[in-house]
Amino acid sequence: MVKVAIYPPNSLVIADLVERKGHQPLALQKQIRQKIKDPEIDSPPMNITEDDPIKGLKYAAIEVPSGVRGRMSIIGPIIDEAQAAIIVDNAPFGFGCVGCARTNELSIFCLRKRDIPQVELTYPTNQDETMEMINDLHAFLDKLTEMEEAGEFAEEEGDD
Repeated sequence: MVKVAIYPPNSLVIADLVERKGHQPLALQKQIRQKIKDPEIDSPPMNITEDDPIKGLKYAAIEVPSGVRGRMSIIGPIIDEAQAAIIVDNAPFGFGCVGCARTNELSIFCLRKRDIPQVELTYPTNQDETMEMINDLHAFLDKLTEMEEAGEFAEEEGDD
């Protein structure tokens, strides 16, 4: 099972497709779920812990607004854990935006600089483009399966 980062990170449609193909989608929903179940947070999902902006310093400088650092404290570990990535360019806000253009730019930059299999797709604007995007996703995920079967992804300790 290959761990696939999806950007925008809360795209349910792509996460579902990744899961149906036998891979693990690294999506924002699971990260947020862990946060709101944390007893440290008083009124989820509005609050973050004091440590979140500090954790975000791994991904963004101190001069970067705390909101970006806070978002990166959640998105950054997804990027670090990813063994592959799907990036959808020009997606509308309703498709899965994290609500911050700077966080989006930083996250995509961090994903692109990783040495992992990646596919970048343009958000479809009509039915033909949608079918082409889905076919491209299927081909990419099938390629990941082949790579996994060939042993190209190292197993990490503690994997479920």
